[in-house]
Amino acid sequence: MPNIEGIDRITYGVEDVAACKRFFLDWGLHLVGEPADGLDFESLNGCEIRVRKTDDPSLPPAVEAGSTLREVIWGVAAQADVEALRAPLAGQPGFSDRDGTLSCIDPNGTGVGFRVTRKRAVELSGTPSNVWGHAARIDQPSPVYDRAEPVEVGHVVFFTHTLEQTTEFYEGLGFRLSDRYPGRGHFLRCSPRGGHHDLFLLQTPEAKPGLNHVAFTVRDLHEVIGGGMHVSRCGWETQLGPGRHPISSALFWYFKNPAGALVEYYADEDVLTENWKPRDFAPSPTMFAEWAIAGGIDGNTRRQKAPTTPAPGPAKRG
Repeated sequence: MPNIEGIDRITYGVEDVAACKRFFLDWGLHLVGEPADGLDFESLNGCEIRVRKTDDPSLPPAVEAGSTLREVIWGVAAQADVEALRAPLAGQPGFSDRDGTLSCIDPNGTGVGFRVTRKRAVELSGTPSNVWGHAARIDQPSPVYDRAEPVEVGHVVFFTHTLEQTTEFYEGLGFRLSDRYPGRGHFLRCSPRGGHHDLFLLQTPEAKPGLNHVAFTVRDLHEVIGGGMHVSRCGWETQLGPGRHPISSALFWYFKNPAGALVEYYADEDVLTENWKPRDFAPSPTMFAEWAIAGGIDGNTRRQKAPTTPAPGPAKRG
């Protein structure tokens, strides 16, 4: 199987480029280019985040109206890995071989491609935790982050109307099933060893394709909190968080995103190997979040905002 290393580039088609520029700068991405009617950002390790107008003719077709994610490009280790993917991709709609990238339209209608990774190695580390029986941080206080700088795009989550077909497509490319909501949702990782999931496919009762969220990896829980409070201070709206996912163990904070649907800071997810056996779960609010703060934390007061009715779990559209 090819050695797929993770998400290398995502591309949004958006209605309001100016709002997306403000948001992603507040989010902590680095603006590296402003082509006509578009924006090019990158994370700390060079993962690319492109923003284009919804009517940009270079974009794959949209699976839903308005601003949304249009394409996900995955990075592989070497050109031989790209070539290993040629046969399964060549028979898909919209197949192209351009600028070193093989791309097509997946069974859910989203643009997908593969190229030799252009991300760079970075020397970063999260803060060690002192747990009972093991003190990993000695004579060293934990940091307080004024804002976040995402390391990379860690995973994407899509609503789907073709759960089984789309899962089979990605498994045929080398993705592994990590856990599932039987008949409703599949958590997939792009290699046998790695984080809990790089892709989550969710089939709701409405059975319509679309974007649920894009998740950005940060160094640790403290950066999730510091980043979230900074984004809150900038006036952007929390959807839910901070909180903790019991299935992947990750700490999260979700915001509404002018580029489409939701965007997430997360850290401390489970790491799996080829020995992992997928588990089955029943969808429920408690399976989505072991705990979560409704309304978020105000970045100025450092306290919870006025609580509202808890936001729904991932089976609902934002």
